[in-house]
Amino acid sequence: MGHELRQAAEDGRDARAVAALAARWYAAGGHPAPPAAGASPLPRPELRPPAEELLDALAALPSPLADREPASLAAIEAACPDWPDPLPEDRDPANPADPAEDPLRHRLHAAWLGRAAGCLLGKPVEKLPLAAIRALARATGNWPLADWFTARGVPADLLAAHPWNRRSAATSLAENIDGMPPDDDLDHPLLALLLLRRHGRGFATADLARLWLDELPAGRTFTAERIAYRNLLDGVEPPHTATRRNPFREWIGARIRADAHGWTHPGDPASAARQAYRDAVLTHTGNGVYAAMFTAAVLATAADGTADVHRALAAGLRVVPPASRLAEAVRTGIAAARADLDFDTVVDRLHTAYGRYHWVHAVPNTALLAAALTHADGDFGRSICAAVAGGWDTDSNGAAAGSVAGLLAGHPDRLPARWTSPLKNRLSTTVPPFDGAGFDTLAALTHSEAVRP
Repeated sequence: MGHELRQAAEDGRDARAVAALAARWYAAGGHPAPPAAGASPLPRPELRPPAEELLDALAALPSPLADREPASLAAIEAACPDWPDPLPEDRDPANPADPAEDPLRHRLHAAWLGRAAGCLLGKPVEKLPLAAIRALARATGNWPLADWFTARGVPADLLAAHPWNRRSAATSLAENIDGMPPDDDLDHPLLALLLLRRHGRGFATADLARLWLDELPAGRTFTAERIAYRNLLDGVEPPHTATRRNPFREWIGARIRADAHGWTHPGDPASAARQAYRDAVLTHTGNGVYAAMFTAAVLATAADGTADVHRALAAGLRVVPPASRLAEAVRTGIAAARADLDFDTVVDRLHTAYGRYHWVHAVPNTALLAAALTHADGDFGRSICAAVAGGWDTDSNGAAAGSVAGLLAGHPDRLPARWTSPLKNRLSTTVPPFDGAGFDTLAALTHSEAVRP
C-alpha cells in the first residue's frame, strides 16, 4: 500500500483524494513504503483487508498523465512520430549454410556472455546505496570501477557498515565466482527463449502466463511478477494481471525480460518492441512497459551488426512516447553523459534528478542505462562498469549494458577474458530445461529463433 501511495504521487493523481486514502491507511495501522524492499519487514495479515480496499480505491483515481503515457500498443505507436518502419514481410531470412559461422550467432553468444557478466558484476552490491558502492570499491583500489568486487582488503568496519548483498556475495565476489549463479535477470531471458521455442513470435500474453505457471517457481518471482503470478492463481486474466493491486507495475521487471525479443529481431526494432509489449503487459503498465520496448528496440538495432551504440539508443527512443517520463529520463541520461567526461558527475546528476523514485523503478534505471552506454561509447568493460557504478538496480543495469555491449563487440572472443573466463561457460538457473547450459548452447538456440521464417 505504501508503494501505491508513492506511485500515485509520481503519476499525479488527485492529491486530496490520495491524502484522504493515505490517512485511512495510517489510521488502520499501516506504514509508508519500505525504503529498499518491496514487502514490509514483518507480516501484518490484519492489514490485508484495508490494504486491498484502499488499493482498489487508489487504482480508480485517474492519472493526468494518461494522454502523455498511453496504454494500448496502437496508442503508443500513434504517439511516436518516428516509429520505425518494420522490415519487409517478404525479406529473405538469413539462413547460412553453416549456422555456427553466422556472424549473428557470434553476436548472440557475446550478448549472452555480456548479460551474464554484467549481472554478476552488480550482484554483490545490489540494494546498497551509491555511497556504499563507491566506498567498497575505493577500499580495494577499484574505483573508477574496472574489475570484479572483492572483500579482500576491505576494512572490517566498512563491511560492517555496508555488508554485501546477503544472497549474492557467496557466488559473485571475485574470490567466489564459479560459473554464473542463478538470477532472475537470466531466468527471464531463458523463459522468453522457451516461450519463442514453444509458441513462435506470434505468442500471446496468455501463452507467457501459462508458461510461467508451468516452468517458473513462484518463489523466484519478485515485485510486479509476484503480484501478477498471484493474480493468475486467483483466476485474473492478462492484462488485468498487471493492474490488479500491483503497485510495482512501473518497476524494472518487464525490462529484464526484453532481451530475447530484441535478439531475435535483428535490424527490426519495431517488431522487437511490439513483441516486448506483449510480454510486458502481463505484469507492467506505462513506463514499465516502455522500458521493455525501449530495451528490445536498442538490442534489435545492435543485433544487426551495422549500428553503433548511439544509433541503437536513438532507435530505442523511437518506440517510446516522447512526452512520457521514461523518454524524458532517457534523453536526460544521454545528454548528461555527453556533457561530462567524469561519469561520477553524470551519476550524481541523475540521482539528484530521479532519486525520488524507488531504486527498482524503470525510470531512473533506464536513464542510468542510457547514460552508461553513451559514456562508454561501445566499450564492453566500461559499459558494464558504468552501469553498475551508477547504483540503483545494479545487477539488472549491468546485465542490460552487457547485453547491448556484447552485441556491439560482435564476437565472444572480443570480450575481455577477465569478464568471461570466470563464467566457465556454465549457467545455473531455476528454469529446468536450461540449468547447467553453456552460453554457446544458448546462443545457438537463440539464433535458431532469430532466423526462423
